[in-house]
Amino acid sequence: MKRFLIAASLVALTAAPAFAARDQIRIVGSSTVYPFTTAVAEQFGKTSGMKTPVVESTGTGGGFKLFCAGVGEAHPDFTNASRAIKKGEFEDCMKNGVTEVVEIKVGFDGLALADATAGSDMKLTKQQIFMALAKQVPDKDGKLIPNPYQMWSDIDPSLPAQKIEVYGPPPTSGTRDSFAELVMEKGAEAFDSLKELKKSDAKAFEAVWKSMREDGLFVEAGENDNLIVQKLIGNPNAIGIFGFANVAENSQLQALEIDGVRPTFETIASGEYKVARPLFVYAKKQHVGVIPGMAEFVAEYTSEKAVGEEGYLSEKGLIPLPGEDSDKVREAANAMTVLTVDMVK
Repeated sequence: MKRFLIAASLVALTAAPAFAARDQIRIVGSSTVYPFTTAVAEQFGKTSGMKTPVVESTGTGGGFKLFCAGVGEAHPDFTNASRAIKKGEFEDCMKNGVTEVVEIKVGFDGLALADATAGSDMKLTKQQIFMALAKQVPDKDGKLIPNPYQMWSDIDPSLPAQKIEVYGPPPTSGTRDSFAELVMEKGAEAFDSLKELKKSDAKAFEAVWKSMREDGLFVEAGENDNLIVQKLIGNPNAIGIFGFANVAENSQLQALEIDGVRPTFETIASGEYKVARPLFVYAKKQHVGVIPGMAEFVAEYTSEKAVGEEGYLSEKGLIPLPGEDSDKVREAANAMTVLTVDMVK
């Protein structure tokens, strides 16, 4: 009997998490998802009887780096992301012992180009945006040349005769990744020569649409969207790249039309506005039951009162998932269903 008790005790010790618990949830990641998660954290703090989670804006890529670095109180419990986790990031998690990752799709957001309300309110196409921001563009013969365009009117005489000046997120940002895929790639495909390049050399084509100009007309402005807002207000000719929610919440900004559609709550939800993407929160299941409140926080985040059509996050600009999808996400999240390698692209 004594031998059995000793063996049982050893098993229990082996199964227990090998770290001391913090008494407060820590969350990192996307600046786009940050205001939504902050709202949930504040609501959680008011209603749960537990401490309000600490939420940091580190960018999507930076968030995954911190989240996947390991298990234990020194590492965050959740990370926000404005794109899905990449295979390389998932593999880093696995290598570092973060073997139980839960993906929670919380809703949708549109990407927006915006200027100050005193700005020119340009109407742009994805092709024009590519021509303004790509490091290399095709000339009239289809040959790639360093981007020569300095003014918007150089691209199209119907556009304002003002200097191209665009503030955008750094490469670590999920917004940057999404912008490249949803706008720059599609803009590049509008050129016949680049369509042919895509067919003949997909890697070379990818390098073209992913490479932003480096001559000062596209400015990597960091992860602090508020700083970009201040720059736009100070310079009405400048344009910023944001998640739609950041624009919707700021009366001093106006979102520009892209391909004839202005981003609004309705145009994004209906699919009419094509520059949109899903938003995610990732949870570290190995911290559940060790860090107080993680399961309860997930329940709050996925609740109808938070992410439903009339939820408090829709008031902040989050576009809700369709009802059936929302139910599936809620069920999987609350069951803490973990990602497997075949689910990650």
